[in-house]
Amino acid sequence: MLKNKKFLASGITAVAVAAAFVPAASAEEVNFSDVSTNYVDAVDFLLANGITDGMSETEFGTYSSVKRVDAAVMIARALNLDPTADYEDAGFKDVNARGAWAVNALVQFGILDGTSDTTFSPDAPLTRNQTAKLLANAAELKVNDNVTKSQFTDVNSNFAKYVDALVNAGITKGKDAKTFDAYANVTRGQLALFLDRAKEHFGYMDLMVMHTNDTHGYLDQSVYRASAIKTLRAQHENNILLDAGDVFSGDLYFNAFEGQADVAMMNYLGYDAMTFGNHEFDLGSSAEGHKSLTEFIKAANFPLISSNVDFSKDPLFAGLQSKTYASNYKDGHIYNGVILNVNGHEVGVFGLTTEETPSISSVGSVEFKNYIDSAKASVKAFEDLGVDKIIAVSHIGFDDSLNFDNDKELAKLVEGIDIIVGGHTHSALAEPFVSFENDAPTILVQANEYSKFLGTLDVTFNPWGEISTFNGELLKTDTSAYAIDEGAAKLLAPFKAEVEKIKTQSTGVSTDVLLDGKRAADTDNKSSVRFSETNLGNLMTDAMLAKAKTVNDKTVIALQNGGGIRASIEPGDITVGDVLKVMPFGNALAILELTGAEIKTALEHSVSQVPKENGAFLHVAGMKFEYDSSKAAGSRVTKVEVKTGADSFAPLEDGTKYFVATNTFTAKGGDGYEVFKKAYNEGRVSEPGIVDYTSFIDYIKTLDKVEPKVEGRIVDITKPAVQ
Repeated sequence: MLKNKKFLASGITAVAVAAAFVPAASAEEVNFSDVSTNYVDAVDFLLANGITDGMSETEFGTYSSVKRVDAAVMIARALNLDPTADYEDAGFKDVNARGAWAVNALVQFGILDGTSDTTFSPDAPLTRNQTAKLLANAAELKVNDNVTKSQFTDVNSNFAKYVDALVNAGITKGKDAKTFDAYANVTRGQLALFLDRAKEHFGYMDLMVMHTNDTHGYLDQSVYRASAIKTLRAQHENNILLDAGDVFSGDLYFNAFEGQADVAMMNYLGYDAMTFGNHEFDLGSSAEGHKSLTEFIKAANFPLISSNVDFSKDPLFAGLQSKTYASNYKDGHIYNGVILNVNGHEVGVFGLTTEETPSISSVGSVEFKNYIDSAKASVKAFEDLGVDKIIAVSHIGFDDSLNFDNDKELAKLVEGIDIIVGGHTHSALAEPFVSFENDAPTILVQANEYSKFLGTLDVTFNPWGEISTFNGELLKTDTSAYAIDEGAAKLLAPFKAEVEKIKTQSTGVSTDVLLDGKRAADTDNKSSVRFSETNLGNLMTDAMLAKAKTVNDKTVIALQNGGGIRASIEPGDITVGDVLKVMPFGNALAILELTGAEIKTALEHSVSQVPKENGAFLHVAGMKFEYDSSKAAGSRVTKVEVKTGADSFAPLEDGTKYFVATNTFTAKGGDGYEVFKKAYNEGRVSEPGIVDYTSFIDYIKTLDKVEPKVEGRIVDITKPAVQ
């Protein structure tokens, strides 16, 4: 169950609501003592949109009768009528200045009448009968003049058609099956409920946005995700389900099925749209190129969206991409954006993929454009089509380096985006982040990683397509929160059986220690494979160096990017599945001929972002180095030594050439290693075609004991030395 919504807007006129977006308190936060759970959402709606305030700081007046003039003001505000406009004088002599604009406006539009030609009786209470007529007129409900008898025995023929219209619109069910309580005075709480239920007729829209990102083939928890999604869909009539990319590369479901298991599950779960993550392009350098990605796209029962990715130069994508913003879109095709029809409401959804992708994946001839330019063009395209509710589904990172792109900067520089559903940085935003950089707010969400959570964002759009209230949280998708969805379990079963075979296949080797592939979020920022030496990084580079020496015995150094270490291995038997989880990309061995100066340049790039996590951070074998993280990036490395014997090292010489092992991804310039890319382009790289996980398994089989240690290969001299 989601918590109460938070307010973003406060105002009572079109001008005020459009211009004054400020945080406000909800009914619960202001501690109205007379607002029970049944009324909270409705009272929140009224408060957030400036329709009414409380009767005092502590009471909303939930059980107080509504005066006719107060009801007129509330209805006029709900209809977003301008109190400064010049309305015809209704001729009532008993209406004071405070309510005259609302009464005059409602009379002019045929919504309300007085108790006589000259009398409105502003302080008289409204009955529930009279309220039904007022709401039916204000909301322009379908009123059947032929209805003279109500299902409720206490509603007379004069009001039957109005009460009937409210029932048909889902605004009321009556006091009970037989009684409407027609002649009772309507209370402020009851009117709040009526207005909240009728708000779509006044131009407001509730929307539940469910979202995932960076699932990376982790499908075991999808059986719980399915239950969560079904529960929310039952609770929220207006709902959409979006994915912000990086479905590919990670768990064994991907290794075994290259996206087909994932898309089958996404189809079952009923996704409405997905953008591309950088890892969707990981197989681009394989012999078949992006074939698995195109098969994923074609199998999707939803559109793929990305406004800044151009597939036109890759023939595998022929006929799949339309660079348009489509309402009549085809599933299994790529668009800049699509217009989702949510029960008659249009919601524009466009995609963005990080411009960093060419340096961190294998994109081939696929090209990437500037994200700000693409986002501005997307917003304009939707607005030109009359769509004012706009969502960006982005795989650019919540707060990633501005050398490329991030969601915070997107919200700041592009006006008109209401929601950014993000991915890439694996950020666990327990509560949505709100950007107030522009006139209207932008809400940013992201749901961590590996199917651990289903992200939820519950918003209300005002009549201008701007968010007035919101609430969001991450729902755990595990057995502690949800039961297994039997349909999802049945679909997953054949895929799971194959994966279990891989998982349980032993390498014949065990470890007594944890092989540490943890990220900062798992260690309270104390260590990470992306900014510090770990025993697993050391073991992987040792394995790489050993294999490289069998190809070129002059190889003396091995380097492994931290972004290529995707999991830890727990103590105990090491299975093939454990190894594939650590290195799921199938990267092949590459051996580069580099000068000492080029190696130093690479090491500077490796530590340039410390203490921030960076996939370019290098683990090393055959060498050790020191750096000073307090210095400016590019001038941090203070000492580099190359191993010359069992326990001996010699200084790295700038002019000396060394053979260095790494993976082909890094060798081709991945993670921003331009110095390696230059060597690759100059033909100074050999590729023996040996896959990383096979080298790793071969190596650990040669060890008497798998017990790697952190041993001071990489030392930040601003921190205490490793003991």
